[in-house]
Amino acid sequence: MSIINPAGLKARSYYNHAKIRPGTPVFPTGQVAWDEEGTWSALGICRQACWVRYAHRSPGGLGHSDRDCAHHHYVTDLALVPHIHPVRQRFFEGLELPASTLFQILCARRTELLLEIDVVIMLP
Repeated sequence: MSIINPAGLKARSYYNHAKIRPGTPVFPTGQVAWDEEGTWSALGICRQACWVRYAHRSPGGLGHSDRDCAHHHYVTDLALVPHIHPVRQRFFEGLELPASTLFQILCARRTELLLEIDVVIMLP
């Protein structure tokens, strides 16, 4: 695995600019804080929603993994961003953080939906 943080780009403590890992890319659907029954498990609570999303971010529940190469965060309110970074750092503690991109969206499928996170995972 290689981590790339090119000179001239601002370094961040909560992501890497690029993470290169050999293997087969897996592109799970973006998920929100639903449980296995489709019930909202973290409505209106950004940190909890973020934790739930990371914990269930991939088919087969890969758990804490250095296989995550990229994350795309979609938020309806930029005021939520400071809640995301501490959760990412805690969830991936001891691992190289994935590359990350943040998008603000105008609306979500339901107004209670605070964020959606999709990922790119590399399997051996």
